[in-house]
Amino acid sequence: MEQFKHLVYYRPSLEKTEAALRKELDAFRNAMTYGDAKEAFFRRQEIISEFRTMNVIASIRTDMNTADEFYAEESEFFHAANPKLAVTLKEFNEALTESQFRHDFKREYGSQLFRLLEADIRTNGKEIVDEKVWEGKLVTAYSKTAASCKTVFRGEECNFYGLLKHMLSTDRQERREAMQAWADLYEGAAPELEKQYIQLCEIRRIEAEKLGFDNYIDMAYTARHRFDYTAADIERFHDLIIKYVVPAAAQLHEAQRKRLGVEKLEWYDEDLFFPNGNSTPDKDTKGMVKAAQKMYRELSKETGEFFDSMVEADLFDLETRPNKRLGGYCTRLAKYKMPFIFSNFNKTSADTEVLTHEAGHAFEGYVASRCQEISEYYGSTAEVNEIHSMAMEFFTEPWYDLFYPEGEGKRYVYEHLVDSFANITYLVSVDDFQHRVFEGEEKTAADLKQIWKQTEQKYLPWRSYDGNEFLENGGFWMQKQHIFMYPFYYVEYALAMLCALQFYLKRQSDPEGAWADYMTLCRLGGSLGYFDLLKAANLKNPFEEETICEVTEAVMNKIAEIEKTL
Repeated sequence: MEQFKHLVYYRPSLEKTEAALRKELDAFRNAMTYGDAKEAFFRRQEIISEFRTMNVIASIRTDMNTADEFYAEESEFFHAANPKLAVTLKEFNEALTESQFRHDFKREYGSQLFRLLEADIRTNGKEIVDEKVWEGKLVTAYSKTAASCKTVFRGEECNFYGLLKHMLSTDRQERREAMQAWADLYEGAAPELEKQYIQLCEIRRIEAEKLGFDNYIDMAYTARHRFDYTAADIERFHDLIIKYVVPAAAQLHEAQRKRLGVEKLEWYDEDLFFPNGNSTPDKDTKGMVKAAQKMYRELSKETGEFFDSMVEADLFDLETRPNKRLGGYCTRLAKYKMPFIFSNFNKTSADTEVLTHEAGHAFEGYVASRCQEISEYYGSTAEVNEIHSMAMEFFTEPWYDLFYPEGEGKRYVYEHLVDSFANITYLVSVDDFQHRVFEGEEKTAADLKQIWKQTEQKYLPWRSYDGNEFLENGGFWMQKQHIFMYPFYYVEYALAMLCALQFYLKRQSDPEGAWADYMTLCRLGGSLGYFDLLKAANLKNPFEEETICEVTEAVMNKIAEIEKTL
């Protein structure tokens, strides 16, 4: 494909798209043979692919510059169009699930297709079109609010990401001042962010009520295709993390406190692993991409071909700029069967993680879209998709020296392992917070802060903000964009990390076997359910107490082993 910047964008006609889909719906309903029905199904896939590709191009270009009025208007178009298009797609999904050829589709593509379709039918409909449009507009407004926040810190204009870089300084006073500036930005934006989130919660509750769910939690689980576990299972998972991972993480933080030589570990100390500084990449953006290209060529034939294709089409936007949306992600240009990686490099180890974590997502989509025939299987559910990304972070460890000054790559292996494991506690805290927000009555801004403060005490008992009133009183919750944009998307990271760590541990003794299992997982895409995919990749169930206990013990032993070599 040509380079992303040269891709022609046009606003697709919603009316023509719906008409084309209805034409194929009629053809599907009137099909006399399975072959005819299948052809209509795939023509439908092509129509959706074209529409969604334009949507993604507009979305990426909006994120590149949230002040771009043209693409802001285009994103508004899709926010309004997508819920309406979902109604037409729901009719097609219903026709497929009720079709005389259902058995034929199931025989060729498996039962997972119908679980996905039936969940989407259940969570979409004309009843909530207005709410979905409203929700999309609020999400856009949140992105603009967060992206517009900036301050001058020590003579440098910084957004949130720029300040986080200063919190890795070896100068503790600089770290403290950066935290204060970071908190001041959020405190200044808090009234607007709180208002936006409370409105989002209200909309989501209305959606659930209109669709007949008992509450929004049930709707979110269905929408996220959580077929193999329930909210009760997640609650037990929370308890097991408190039982096994929280004490281990506390032990790691105490060792870190001693290593840094501070009396009390404050939040601005938590990301600094060594008193002389963390491992820091020594290359600019072009150098980082070039190093990643060498790494992926050497990792495997498949990863080399994948990353070369990404570089050739320049499917990245990595550098931080004013008015650029915060965060990082991987998305898919469906028409081209190619991914796109978006990030905000800040000259820390997080930049390395983008080129491994997001590239793990990208690689799976690249592989699955070439192995799976139907687009529903190009990706899986989030708790599997995050295995692809997190495991890639570990598979690429032997090449970390390419990104860091001599000797620092090995130290980064330690930093990465400790951070990956200890962060499970925060991942689960975000999920617990979201459950509590949607339980019972609607919450006020004060309620949100109180819930977060209580959540921190359970999962992050070492957390201290050095007397910063805003953060000590529970303001930290609003820094997580998933809470606003992707409700209930976060526990998947914790579930996935427990599986990615299994790949990491297996790679120590059987690198070829570990990679073969990983490739199996990528090729299968979303063609099987969660537990079946784990089984196919020889991964143990992360909901089982035995799994959490074993992984925790093995990782802590490995960390102790690496410490002796530093």
